[in-house]
Amino acid sequence: MAERVQQPPAKRLCCRPGYNTNCRQGQRAGGTLCGGSGAAQGGSSKTQTPESLLDISARKVAEKWPFQRVEERFERIPEPVQRRIVYWSFPRSEREICMYSSFSTGGEESGTSGENSDETRLPFRRGIALLESGCVDNVLQVGFHLSGTVTEPATPSEPELVCSVSVSFDRCKITAVTCSCGNKDIFYCAHVVALALYRVRKPEQVKLHLPISETLFQMNRDQLQKFVQYLITVHHTEVLPTAQKLADEILSTNSEINQVHGAPDPTAGASVDDENCWHLDEEQVQEQVKLFLSQGGYHGSGKQLNLLFSKVREMLKMRDSNGARMLTLITEQFMGDPRLALWRQQGTTMTDKYRQLWDELGTLWMCIVLNPHCKSEQKCVWLRQLRRWNSVDVCPWEDGNHGNELPNLTHALPHGNPDLSSRPHRTVFTRAIEACDLHWQDTHLQRVITHDLCTHTHTHCPHDNHGSGGALFDTRGWPLWHEHVPTACARVDALRSHGYPREALRLAIAIVNTLKRQQQKQLQLLRNHKKELLHKGMTSVTNMEGWVGHPLDPIGTLFSTLLDTGRGDEEGGNTFLDFSGSMCSAKRSEPHLFPAQHFLDDGQSFVALAVETALIGLGQQRVMPDGLYAQEKVCRNEEQLLAKLQEVELNDALVKIFRKQAVFLLEAGPYSGLGELLYRESVPMHTFAKYLFTSLLPHDAELAYKIALRAMRLPVLETTAPSGDLSRPHHIVSMVPNRYPRWFTLSHIESQQCELASTMLTAAKGDGRKLETVLESIQKNIHSSSHIFKLAQDAFKIATLMDSLPDLTLLKVSLELGLQVMRMTLSTLNWRRREMVRWLVTCATEVGVYALDSIMQSWFTLFTPTEATSIVATTVMSNTTIVRLHLDCHQQENLASSARTLALQCAMKDPQNCSLSALTLCEKDHIAFETAYQIVLDAAVTGMSYTQLFTIARYMEHRGYPMRAYKLATLAMAHLNLSYNQDTHPAINDVLWACALSHSLGKNELAAVIPLVVKSVKCATVLSDILRRCTLTTPGMVALHSRRNSGKLMSLDKAPLRQLLDATIGAYINTTHSRLTHISPRHYSEFIEFLSKARETFLMAQDGHIQFTQFIDNLKQIYKGKKKLMMLVRERFG
Repeated sequence: MAERVQQPPAKRLCCRPGYNTNCRQGQRAGGTLCGGSGAAQGGSSKTQTPESLLDISARKVAEKWPFQRVEERFERIPEPVQRRIVYWSFPRSEREICMYSSFSTGGEESGTSGENSDETRLPFRRGIALLESGCVDNVLQVGFHLSGTVTEPATPSEPELVCSVSVSFDRCKITAVTCSCGNKDIFYCAHVVALALYRVRKPEQVKLHLPISETLFQMNRDQLQKFVQYLITVHHTEVLPTAQKLADEILSTNSEINQVHGAPDPTAGASVDDENCWHLDEEQVQEQVKLFLSQGGYHGSGKQLNLLFSKVREMLKMRDSNGARMLTLITEQFMGDPRLALWRQQGTTMTDKYRQLWDELGTLWMCIVLNPHCKSEQKCVWLRQLRRWNSVDVCPWEDGNHGNELPNLTHALPHGNPDLSSRPHRTVFTRAIEACDLHWQDTHLQRVITHDLCTHTHTHCPHDNHGSGGALFDTRGWPLWHEHVPTACARVDALRSHGYPREALRLAIAIVNTLKRQQQKQLQLLRNHKKELLHKGMTSVTNMEGWVGHPLDPIGTLFSTLLDTGRGDEEGGNTFLDFSGSMCSAKRSEPHLFPAQHFLDDGQSFVALAVETALIGLGQQRVMPDGLYAQEKVCRNEEQLLAKLQEVELNDALVKIFRKQAVFLLEAGPYSGLGELLYRESVPMHTFAKYLFTSLLPHDAELAYKIALRAMRLPVLETTAPSGDLSRPHHIVSMVPNRYPRWFTLSHIESQQCELASTMLTAAKGDGRKLETVLESIQKNIHSSSHIFKLAQDAFKIATLMDSLPDLTLLKVSLELGLQVMRMTLSTLNWRRREMVRWLVTCATEVGVYALDSIMQSWFTLFTPTEATSIVATTVMSNTTIVRLHLDCHQQENLASSARTLALQCAMKDPQNCSLSALTLCEKDHIAFETAYQIVLDAAVTGMSYTQLFTIARYMEHRGYPMRAYKLATLAMAHLNLSYNQDTHPAINDVLWACALSHSLGKNELAAVIPLVVKSVKCATVLSDILRRCTLTTPGMVALHSRRNSGKLMSLDKAPLRQLLDATIGAYINTTHSRLTHISPRHYSEFIEFLSKARETFLMAQDGHIQFTQFIDNLKQIYKGKKKLMMLVRERFG
């Protein structure tokens, strides 16, 4: 609260023409203590005495009448009467003071210090501490003005602070505050709280004076002059300029001050025209909201804004007019948020938390305009205000960034899907605007909310029709209320918000009874016309507007109203509704209790009715709304409602309700999300069914499984909807057959479907029949491979718990799900595929050897050839698997035979990737190994790369098959092509290895491979390396480990080395010319070194020296333009 040091201006002019000076001369001008004669405020007296008629009357007048009206009504008011009116005009409850000085709600019991460290920092708590520490002094009440000083004790970091505090009040409300502390906040500072509570708790210690104008009336001229002169003397530096100015104006006949009757008095109370409301610093409210919005959700700003909204609700509950005033200030700042225009311009959506703040804003305006005692003039002001905000371009839409397809709040839901292009967008204020057309004058509505059950008699005709809406009472004489359900529930919320919990409870019960009656009528209609409804694929209720996830949260409102009452959390109202136009006060005593027998039949409870209401709403079949935010809200509200339900402990009565509602949901056809007839775009029931399943399982397992299995459906993912078979229990109807709906929350929905299935699998452990049923449901309804894989893993974990023997039936379910995953992902890309394959082999191992043999027999439907050989067969053949399965020799051989068969089949299908694995797996079987080798040879001509062939060739050499390795190496060389500049190619090592292998086998093998090398390799450095290695040892006389012997070396003048030498020299010549074409000066030194290596190769020939000299001479002639380079050539080579 921005407390200002200067005094507030006087509210009205005061003069008393009815009094004459003679009657005032002897009257006492001094003050008396506030307690005076009569009842002491706060009840400090230990003895109880009857309250005087003067005090009773003065208290009522002080609560309702502005003091000016009292003065105008009576010509002369006795001083004792004035004193009692002034005394009773100060607030008597600490609850309102707490409300305006802290975020947390509280009442008169809040006087004790809070243990929470955060609470102790609240102004209200700090004010109490200052009061109880004796820091309040110099308290003086002059008329309707209270002043005093509050001393803030010194701290190690701050000196002692003495604050001057003043408070103006009227009709039991603080209307203005000032404090010299300079604190700026929405709420009253601790010093204001301390002074106000001092007056509330210790009224007998406060000296009370009449308004200063009354005291001045009692003075004669000499006394007035003395009074003014003393006042100026004491405060001459502050008031002397003002005093002189006023004196000049008064002495001037034509001055403005002489044109008005009377003079202002800041202590004289309110005028007739003053609005009677608690002091609220509007500027600080605006600044704080603007600050919170600018922080964009950081630093807890979202929480602070929600606390402000809670403060508005608290004000509404106290029937404080500042609730609407504060919400108006908040809304103006929200509408002025610069991010709205930016988001609209960029086409981006606001954050989810910010969006929820806008939702709460719209809901609060609904509560305000639905105030049962709102005056029509005030409602018109709000309507104009709401329409102004609604017309702003950046005003957020009700469903996020998508057009809303929902009907008008006050109209019945239309059938079909009308043209939506012409319908304007609905904003967050649209429903509040529509609610301005609602009223509370309906006779039956008044009867519903003003009469308890015990007051109803059977004289009310249960078949008395209320227009076309249905009966006014059911067969038991209970009142019904036929209205658009979200609208009716908005009335309940409004009644609760404005402090009418009893009336809200009555209306909520009537709405729930209407819903239950509608359930029975729907079930009866379905039983009578089931075939017709299924055939037409229609329903008499078009659930375009779901109750769970609705902007008005109707089910949440009913549930909280009933549950809070049942738990005793609902505060009793201190007034009751009187539709004659006035508010009647009830006697304020103990918190009001709501006995169930006054509202419900015998044996019923509020908690049971709340639970049944939630089940009705959650089970409603409704269409998934459009837009990301609206869909997320459906999921969020459902989870919030279920979380509240889970807090309720089930008893026999609640289990009975669960059974009743579960049966209805299964039999209710198109009216239930768990019925036989399901729209393709209906909101799935997975989360709700999981809750029902776990709740019913200990009491009625068969019913629990029926619910869960029925809820597994997810027709939106079905490619086509069945049309001809009407006898199927999962008949699906598509409302929009040509449109694939955009379900932004589909991933979350599928995960919930998976959770439901996992819950059933866990519960069905040990029951083969149920496991088989659950498995069929999973295979039919779940379309995501990742979720089926998760279920397979879950089943495996449950089946192989360490504290028990493996559950073979559940293991088989796990394996079956794993096999389905394999089939689903076989032809699609999935980054978890290798993990899935490895897991499946592990699962099959746990099931047994027959499962492993089975997956190898049908590998082509489950795995790629690479997976089958490199993962499946390899794992099956490992020692770990053999030990784990405790196989005998016969079983090992059968498993190995299957693995070899698989390997050969894979090698035939994909020789490039499977040949090596096939050879490895077939090593111990000669026939199989030869078959695999032949497959490699057949594929080597056209289907395999040199890299694959070199790899297999090295494997053959390592296994002791050098001739086969040589054969494969020559086939690999035929596929290779190394150009002149590829001197770092990865295949170089393979080429060198192949030549070394050929050299080790003998002259014939080397002679055969050298033509292949000459044909495939054009890189001079590689060829010279091969040539050098071949001249160091004798072919066939050197082991592969390069140990020398004394054999005869091969001649470079004869084949095959002569061919290799000529090819090497030719490669050097060609490479030299190629490099000189685009050579730059920075590569000259490198080029000279290259020529030096070339000379070494040239000199290996008999006439090599001559050839190299001619080569150099040719270079000098051809490239004589490169003078610097040729100079370097001459320096090195002559």
